[in-house]
Amino acid sequence: MSKKLPAAALPSSFEEAMAELEQLVARMEAGELPLEAAVAAYKRGSELVKYCAAQLEKVDSQVKVLEGDMLKPFNADSASGEDE
Repeated sequence: MSKKLPAAALPSSFEEAMAELEQLVARMEAGELPLEAAVAAYKRGSELVKYCAAQLEKVDSQVKVLEGDMLKPFNADSASGEDE
C-alpha cells in the first residue's frame, strides 16, 4: 500500500499564491532544497502559476465586461499628458 501525500490546497487568494511562489523561488535559487524537494517545489510552483494565471484571466474578463466597448489600446504619448 503506497502512501500519497495529499495535494496541496489551492491558495485562498492571488496574493497568497504569489507570496508562496516567491518563497519557493527564493528557496530554489538559494540551493536549499535536495533534489526530490526541488522537484516537488517546481511542481507546486507550476500549480501556483496556473492558479495565478487563471485568477488574472478571470479579473481581465470582469474588467472587459465592466468597461464594455470603452477599452482602448494604451498609448504612451497620450498618457504623458502632452497636448498636441
